[in-house]
Amino acid sequence: MTKQAYVGFASDINAVIVVFRGTQENSIQNWIEDLLWKQLDLDYPGMPEAMVHRGFYSAYHNTTIRDGIVSGIRKTRKLHGDVPIMVTGHSMGAAMASFCALDLVVNYGLDDVKLMTFGQPRVGNAAFASYFKRYLPHAIRVTNANDIVPHLPPYFSFFPQKTYHHFPREVWVHDVGLGSLVYTVEQICDDSGEDPACSRSVSGNSIQDHITYLGVSMHAEAWSSCRIVMDYAELRYKMDLHGNVVLSKQQQQQQPGLSDQRRRHSAQ
Repeated sequence: MTKQAYVGFASDINAVIVVFRGTQENSIQNWIEDLLWKQLDLDYPGMPEAMVHRGFYSAYHNTTIRDGIVSGIRKTRKLHGDVPIMVTGHSMGAAMASFCALDLVVNYGLDDVKLMTFGQPRVGNAAFASYFKRYLPHAIRVTNANDIVPHLPPYFSFFPQKTYHHFPREVWVHDVGLGSLVYTVEQICDDSGEDPACSRSVSGNSIQDHITYLGVSMHAEAWSSCRIVMDYAELRYKMDLHGNVVLSKQQQQQQPGLSDQRRRHSAQ
């Protein structure tokens, strides 16, 4: 349907599937760094005190994607009846999928809408999460091990009404055990959206855990001339009590290039 989203009918589960693609591999790290500084900056229409991330909201609502998705759903349901609607996405696509699912329920009055996202960042505050839970009580957010993105934008427990807050329900996929006795569990978290025993119990500093979910590579592979310039596996950051974020990265020892070799040869 578009380069960012796809609407189709899955006959094996008899449902309309709306899929939002993930963040492009070559922009993941820059996008993550940007998320560290994002503030709540938009009031969600019709939901008092609910605030959201303007960029994620606009990426869905203020583009042609929205009209295309609604049109695709209506055409599919016209052909196959009032089948369930499953909305899904990864990374930034997960954030857009969340706004899409809520939009379909609240603004278009569609029923039987389900949502499952992977590696989703926070998209709104606690008030927004409460509304979201009311309209989509069975939404699932799958998080993976130490994936950094579900930790962003940062959550500040001492400002519960002013900070970003996940909506429920999280399912945290991670390994447990010791040595050779390691196995993967899918931990169902509480209905707070911010269960301290789930992904919030770990540091959340891995990009590798963000791009691979359930053994499947999730990132989009569209070409771009812009490349990642930081360590691909881990982004190091820390946060003080005032909410200030400090980033750090290790510089790799570069091999001397041809021009360096020529300069040394000339000096000799």
